[in-house]
Order: sequence, then C-alpha cells, then structure tokens
Amino acid sequence: MKSIITILLSLFICLPLMAADKAKEEFEKTKTLAEKGNARAQNKLGMVYHKGTGVPKDDKEAVNWWRKAAVQGFATAQYNLGQSYGYGIGVPKDNKEAVKWYRKAAEQGVSTAQYNLGYSYDYGTGVPKDDKEAFKWYRKAAEQGDSSAQFCLGVVFLHNAELKDNVTSYAWTDIAAANGYANAKKNKPIIAKGMTFEQIAKAKELVLKNPKLITKP
Repeated sequence: MKSIITILLSLFICLPLMAADKAKEEFEKTKTLAEKGNARAQNKLGMVYHKGTGVPKDDKEAVNWWRKAAVQGFATAQYNLGQSYGYGIGVPKDNKEAVKWYRKAAEQGVSTAQYNLGYSYDYGTGVPKDDKEAFKWYRKAAEQGDSSAQFCLGVVFLHNAELKDNVTSYAWTDIAAANGYANAKKNKPIIAKGMTFEQIAKAKELVLKNPKLITKP
C-alpha cells in the first residue's frame, strides 16, 4: 500500500515538472524559429508574451514579435497588431494605426479584422464615418460566420433608412443568436413586434437556406 502511495505522490510531483519542461522546450523551439524570421513562429511568440505563458507577461515584447510577422504579411499578426493599437496594449492607443492593420488582415480574409474594420467605419473610429464601407465589411465578416458582424448587419437592416428591411434584419439577428450572440437573442422579440407572422416565417426560411452561416454547434 505504501509503495502505491509513494508512486502516486511521485507522479503528482513529477507531472507538473514534466509539463513545465515541455513548455520550456516548446518556447525555445518557437523562439529559435521566430529569430530566424519564421512569421508563424513570430506570431505565436507574440501570443506567448501577451498571455504570459511560461514567461513573464510582456505586451511590448508581444507587439515587437507581432510587428515582425505582420510586416511579412502574416494576417493573424496583422490583426493582433491592430488590436494592440486599438486598445493601447503594448503601444500607445492609435485608432488610425489600428485601422491600417485591421485593413491588411481584413483584405486577407480574417473575419474578426473585417468586423473591426466595419465597426471602425460605422462609428468613425480612426477613419471618417462611412455607412457603405461599414456595411461592406460587416457583410464579409458575417458571411464567414462572425456573430458580432451578423448582429451588426441585423441592426443596419433595422435602422438604416436606405437598407431598412425587417425580414433581413430578423434573419441576420436570428443567425447571430444561433451563434451565441447574447444581444441578438434580446433583439429578436423587439424586431418581431414590427413584423407579421408571414414576415417572420420568411425570415426563418432565409436562415434555413443558409445553414453554413451558423457556425456554433
């Protein structure tokens, strides 16, 4: 019995040490690749410093590595750099610089960057307010399954005078709700108040015709 307890205690002590050694080994491997100019590794190393995984959290160092990857055209790093400038994490807050990097990532198809670029145009943050550009980027992100963009499209179709369409608004809101967006669930009954049963049925039919837009199981 004592031997079993001893073995279990040894495992309890050793397993965390083994995990730490493995994490350190992975960090060194990633850092070596990053220092050789591997953009994917540079982006990963930036995330390691941002989260403080196995190293002291250091957002300035995270930005340093994301920038190296971003200038090489690595889309995820471009988005991460945009977020850094947008929130002032690791760098001084700069909405224009944030938009610059969101755009680069958005043009490469990163849905979260497309949403953020749409949001920037929607609210005139870092760029002049432009409803058409906001709609364009929201739609690109929404069609990739981004629930925030799907919700925003619902709002656009509900309130924009040129695009107002309660059926389409309800459909996008319903899709966002199915993807877990909490505010969309709250907005559905509000939109429904101004609709007939036939219109709601038509909206639900639109949702059923686009199952790929619902990304959450």
